[in-house]
Amino acid sequence: MLRRLFSYMHQYKKYAFLALLCIAAESVFELIVPLIMADLVDVGVASGDREYIFRKGLEMVICGVIALILGVGSARFSALAGQGLGAELRLAEYEKLQKYSFSNIDHFRVSSLVTRLTSDVTNIQNTVSTGMRPFCRGPVMLVAATGVAFSINKELAVVFLVALPVLACLLFCITMKVRPLYGTMQGAIDRVNRIIQENLTAIRVVKAYVRGDYEIAKFEQGNENLKQQSERAFRLAALNMPAMQFVMYGTILSILWFGGELINTGGMEVGELTGFLSYVLQILNSLMMISNVFLMMTRSIASGVRIMEVIDEKIDITDEKARDIQVERGEIEFQHVWFKYKKEAKEYVLSDISFHIAPGQTVGIIGQTGAAKTTLVQLIPRLYEAAKGTVRVDGVPVEEYPMEHLRDAVAMVLQKNTLFSGTLLSNLKWGKENASMEEVEEACRIACADEFIQNLPKGYETEMGQGGVNVSGGQKQRLCIARALLKRPKVLILDDSTSAVDTATEGRIRQRMREYLPDMTKIIIAQRISSVRHADQILILDDGKINGMGTHEELLKNNEIYRQIYDSQKEGAEL
Repeated sequence: MLRRLFSYMHQYKKYAFLALLCIAAESVFELIVPLIMADLVDVGVASGDREYIFRKGLEMVICGVIALILGVGSARFSALAGQGLGAELRLAEYEKLQKYSFSNIDHFRVSSLVTRLTSDVTNIQNTVSTGMRPFCRGPVMLVAATGVAFSINKELAVVFLVALPVLACLLFCITMKVRPLYGTMQGAIDRVNRIIQENLTAIRVVKAYVRGDYEIAKFEQGNENLKQQSERAFRLAALNMPAMQFVMYGTILSILWFGGELINTGGMEVGELTGFLSYVLQILNSLMMISNVFLMMTRSIASGVRIMEVIDEKIDITDEKARDIQVERGEIEFQHVWFKYKKEAKEYVLSDISFHIAPGQTVGIIGQTGAAKTTLVQLIPRLYEAAKGTVRVDGVPVEEYPMEHLRDAVAMVLQKNTLFSGTLLSNLKWGKENASMEEVEEACRIACADEFIQNLPKGYETEMGQGGVNVSGGQKQRLCIARALLKRPKVLILDDSTSAVDTATEGRIRQRMREYLPDMTKIIIAQRISSVRHADQILILDDGKINGMGTHEELLKNNEIYRQIYDSQKEGAEL
């Protein structure tokens, strides 16, 4: 797992290498200082040679300054490597998300994807930025200091052979227990993010229904769960310090006890014991560093698993069968198409769908709520893949078109309209990035959006705000239609995208599209019969099956469902 994570470091590997080099060199210079100090005490102080003491003191200062410079360098390079790795992981995740089909996105909650892009990546980059120093310094100091300690006095150094296994066992037990808790804690963060996201997205509904107290209680529950999971994980991880201190103080007491005995018997000098204790502290500090690195890596592995789940998600809609072809006319044909959202699902959402749409035709799709009208049209640009049967555009199966071109040729105004932060013009140019002002104005004129744009304070340069909060629902729908028209697609799908527009304006949009875009194939999903009655043909969907097909007059005569919808809407209009 760690190898895979670090493979995303790319050009930042050089900074990681420089950081490790600086840390190793710094450790060597710090290890020289106790040797100089022992020599200073045993030779300079014992003989009273002031010149020798000053010379050794200067050597210690030089070593300290070099170690300081190397320490600053290691901190800088570690930060560059860590932040660079975080940036590359976020980019890799985001790029993979852009390739997801709707089915892939359905495997994750949006709140969880946000956490995996932010909190989980932050855990890993912090581990690299702050953990690289103890990761390298700990082993270097441990090996070098242990070697020097044995060279000073082998009898005292044997104490480490007892202390190290005890510490290793304690660290292993803590790590194994805390590892699954970190994964659970990240899941709790997902749930808190979900609650916040849902509340902010539906803030108008919350306030309209005066459900603020309920939302606060729901957040408190999720927040309390996160607190409890975090406490469990960090309470167990915090045992690392007491375990370390238990071994460290036990080791120091043992060395002072046995070292004092050796000094009394003449087996050791005071300077040697002083230097030995310095190395003991360095060894124990290096062990503490290593144990902290293990805990940081444990949390990083938990986050890494979650990140790799996003990156390793198998894309179920690919260009594997694609050829270098383009949509020319906009002819659409469904041949015995079946669809379900999950392979393991027992029932199909769409069953045995077959129909043909000629180029330039206007087709209406109508049916009760939940009849799978939106799902049907999402199979045309391959937002979903048919389970059985074939969807053809211009006589070619949709999987043989490059997805980028197919989705560019099939413009879809979704049921849920979305505008992005930025100017009104930048939102419109999502349809065509290099569109001229004349093209933008023509698209807005066809969509009847020019009627309100000219009344805005800054016109096309008006800031939309997040989600287009400063325009009405009907205005937002007309802007989304204009954005789609700007692409000049071969097929235009309007998924109930005039529901917030008044009947008169809807009629003008329909009339202008008929005048200015006669060759464009248009599919209109609607709840109102008035929106589709002028279509060349109308499909009636009922429970995922085609119940009827024909013109408005033919369906009024021959289709019971259509007649019921017509009568109910006519009665409602009269009332």
